This record gives sequence, structure tokens and C-alpha cells, in this order.
Amino acid sequence: MMIVELIDGDDFRSRLQALDIRLPEHACPETCARMAIRKHLEVGVPGLPALIEELMAHTDVMLPSVRQAIEHFMLPALR
Repeated sequence: MMIVELIDGDDFRSRLQALDIRLPEHACPETCARMAIRKHLEVGVPGLPALIEELMAHTDVMLPSVRQAIEHFMLPALR
């Protein structure tokens, strides 16, 4: 039996925080996505486009709330 690590809200928040994006401790994926993209548009966040590309390559193990936040708030702003 294979155990797969899901990309959940906590993982999403942690990966954004690793890019020096300040986020509230219990922020939902939507809040994280909004805050991250706002910072990226204001001052730039090196590595954010690459992170989003990497995450979207793994939608099969991503919780729907994370996928929806990325698709709705981040992808349009990064195009």
C-alpha cells in the first residue's frame, strides 16, 4: 500500500511562507492565495510562479479548496 501526502491548506500555507510571504497562522487557502498574489503584484515574490506551476502539476493529490484558490486567485494574476 502506497501512502500519498496530500497538499492541504497547511502545506499550501507553509510553502508560501517559505517564500517569505507573511500569512495568518490559520489562514484558509483562499486567504493565503489572495495575500500571496497581492504581495507578488505589489513587490514581486521570487519563486511564486514556479511554486504554483509545481503545485498545479500535482492536482491529483491536492485538496479541492487549495486547487480552487490557486485557479481562482493566482493563475489569472500570473498570466
